[in-house]
Amino acid sequence: MKVYKALNKQTFTVGQYTIVPIRYEDRFEIMKWRNEQIYHLRQDKPLTIETQENYFNNVISELFKQDKPNQILFSYMENEVCIGYGGMVHINWVDKNAEISFIMNTDLEKEFFHNHWNLFLNLIEKVAFDELNFHKIFVYAFDLRQHLYIALKNSGYIEDARLTEHCLIKDNFTDVLIYSKFHNL
Repeated sequence: MKVYKALNKQTFTVGQYTIVPIRYEDRFEIMKWRNEQIYHLRQDKPLTIETQENYFNNVISELFKQDKPNQILFSYMENEVCIGYGGMVHINWVDKNAEISFIMNTDLEKEFFHNHWNLFLNLIEKVAFDELNFHKIFVYAFDLRQHLYIALKNSGYIEDARLTEHCLIKDNFTDVLIYSKFHNL
C-alpha cells in the first residue's frame, strides 16, 4: 500500500468499510464509474485507458511524496473490495479547507446511495478534522441530484452557497450548490 507523506494515519475504518490511499489496481474501475457518471462531474469527455494510466502514473503517484498535496484520494472499500473512491481535492492548506469528492460503483447508487455517501463522509471527516485539523470541508455539486443534498444534510452539512446558473450543462445553465461542514460546530 502506498502512503501519503502528508498523513500520519493512512487507513480509516467504520465497521466493514475502509478508506485506504488510492490504489493503482482500482484505476480502471474508477475510470468506468467516472465515465458512467460523467453527467454530474467536472469532466468534459470520457476517460480512456491511456488518459487514466497517465493520470495515475504522473499525477496520483506524485501526491504521495508531497508534504501538502492539492488532493488526497482514497479507495473506498467494503470488506477489502473497492466499491468507490474519493477524497479531498482543491485542498487549501493555508485556510484549512478542502472540497470533498466521492463516486461509488454506479450499480450501488439506486439502492445504497445515502448509505455509502454517509459512510464515506464519516470516514473522510476523520481524515480532514481528526488527522489534518482542517476547519471546513465542502461539497461542490451541480444542482442535478436532489438525493445528494438529503445525504449531505443527514451528515450535518449545511447549504453554504448557491451559485445561480453557474455552469452550462447540456445547453442549460445550472446552479451549483456548496454544502459545508465545519470542524467542532
